[in-house]
Order: sequence, then C-alpha cells, then structure tokens
Amino acid sequence: MRIAHLTLVPILLTAGMARAQDYLSCQLAPGWTQAEAVHSYTEDNLYDYKDGGAEGYLIYGFAGMKSLNCKSGDNTLTIDVSEMNDADAAYGLFATNRDPRLPVAKIGMGGQVQAQSAAFAKGKYYVEIVVNSADPNIVHTAELQALVDKMVQRIEGRETPPEALAWFPQENLTSSGLVPESVLGLKQLKRGYVAKYKQGQAFIVLENSAESAAAVLKELRARFDGASDAKVGDEAFQAKAQYLDGICIFRKGKTIGGYANLPTAQEAATQALKLAARIP
Repeated sequence: MRIAHLTLVPILLTAGMARAQDYLSCQLAPGWTQAEAVHSYTEDNLYDYKDGGAEGYLIYGFAGMKSLNCKSGDNTLTIDVSEMNDADAAYGLFATNRDPRLPVAKIGMGGQVQAQSAAFAKGKYYVEIVVNSADPNIVHTAELQALVDKMVQRIEGRETPPEALAWFPQENLTSSGLVPESVLGLKQLKRGYVAKYKQGQAFIVLENSAESAAAVLKELRARFDGASDAKVGDEAFQAKAQYLDGICIFRKGKTIGGYANLPTAQEAATQALKLAARIP
C-alpha cells in the first residue's frame, strides 16, 4: 500500500502541472493552430524578446514568461503569460500597460479587450494577447474576449485588485497604481501605491512591521528641512519641499502614507488625515 501511494504522487503532480498549464493553448481559440513550440523567457534572456521593453517587466518583479504563437491563415496570434513575484506586481504591470483612455473590465483583477489585443492580470500572472492580422481593419474583439474568458477560468489566483487601492479617497481621483520602487522619488519608500488627483497625489507603503515603518519615517523626516509634527496616525510630519511642495507623511501601524504636491504643508496634513482614517 505504501509503494502504491508513492507511485501515485508523481502522477498526481504531473496532472496538476498539466492543468496549471492548460490555459496556454491555441485550442482555446477556435480556428487557430499552434505555429511553433512554446518559448520560455527569464530575466536573463527577456531582452532578447522584449528588447527595450524588458526593464518595464523586470522592475515589477518578473519571474518568467511563456510565449505561444498561433496561426490562422495569414494571421498570427501571440499569447504572452508573465509570472510575477506576487499578485500585486502582476496587477501593477497591468495598470502600467493598460490604455488609460479605456475602462478596466472585470477580468481577473482587471483587464481590457480591444480590436487587436487584450490584457489582464489574475493572481501572479499578467497576460497579453496580440493579433497580427493581414488586414489591420478586421476587428477581433469577440474572439479575443472568448479566448480571455477561457484563459481566466483556468488561471489560478486572486481576482481582486490590491486592497490598498481602495483605501485612497475616491473624490477627484484621476488614476492609481503600484509604483515598484522609489515612491515619490524617495528611495526610502521602496514599493507602494500612488493615487493621483486633480490636485496633489497620495501614497501608501506597506512595511513589514511597525518598527521598520517607524525607522523609515524617521529617516524620511531627516531629509526635509523645517519639518514639523503633524497630528496624523501614530506619528507624522509635514513640510514644504522642493519638487514635492506641501507634503505630509504619517505612520499608522506598519503602514506609511501621505500626501504631496499640495500648495501648503497644512493642506497636505488635512488630506493625510482623511487618508489615515481609511486605513484599517
């Protein structure tokens, strides 16, 4: 019985891996057939494929990519599935590459389907699909939507955007997303979320502990001449800074947040107080 159990384990693992990869198949798009073997890319050779665009993937925590080419007559369809280090990074890459003129559809954590292309993020995966048509005027929206619907069912992982994005006040919000490093241009804020408004911008950075967040806040305060205390969160300061104008940065538990690019430090502190109240 013990031997039979051990024999069954690799079979189950292989079956699980097959199911995990069945989202990358030309068979999910009726009328399309696989043109060549699946290509694999890592951070070492992504430049061979993406050339000047590779850095935009690597900066978000790129782990690897599978690329599949399908063919239908003279048309080709390319499916790229990038695996990122975590779901927030996958969403951040989608938010950076999406068309800001178009709404975000409820596809996984978010997606868009257009006439010649589609993209979405689910779990730690970011998916891009592009049709290269012999007739560029042909609209492929319907078949791309059908393909996306099948793929998103097969990909495992989270289907909701990063929770922190919901903490930003929504009034006068113009855009929000993940910044992979140096939030507001400050190296101490290694990775976080930024929301841009008609006036000013807010940010949220999640540290590992309240102690590490306190150390970062202390280091940040030392950067700004004339910084003064602000009554926001557990501790905070406000200042007037070059390039950032009126700024207020606070700590609430292990979360660092704040506002910048407002006319005065006091206005930044007023808005920061509203943001802190929305953070659990």
